[in-house]
Amino acid sequence: MNETTFVPPHKIIGVAVIANDQGQILIDRRRQEGAMGGLWEFPGGKIETNETVEECIQREIKEELGIVVEVGEHIITIDHTYSHIRVTLKVHHCRLIQGVPQPIECDEVRWVSVDELESFAFPEANIQIIAALRKWGNGGGRVVE
Repeated sequence: MNETTFVPPHKIIGVAVIANDQGQILIDRRRQEGAMGGLWEFPGGKIETNETVEECIQREIKEELGIVVEVGEHIITIDHTYSHIRVTLKVHHCRLIQGVPQPIECDEVRWVSVDELESFAFPEANIQIIAALRKWGNGGGRVVE
């Protein structure tokens, strides 16, 4: 007997944790018709060939939300396998430089506090980002001015 094992495709994703001056984080809701439709996420997208993580995040945020961000410190890298895809999320803290977030390639955008994140439904891999943000926000990385 010859059994074949399904190996899901692997995507490397640049993810932005965009904070505003009030300490809120920008999240967006995935379109209903897409994969994991209706779930909330931290914005970002697939890293293209010959593109750095920072370039990917800047490009994706401009395309998806119509804003310009400065990509800062790396927060966490997550490797997660769903039934249909394996993702590596390279998550960076970002600062809004220009524009007002618009739901260009998503259903909705919201500014929320780290404490509010638990009340939104996120894809499973994003739970580790939220845990890292809790640590980050409690003196685990952010400089308090």
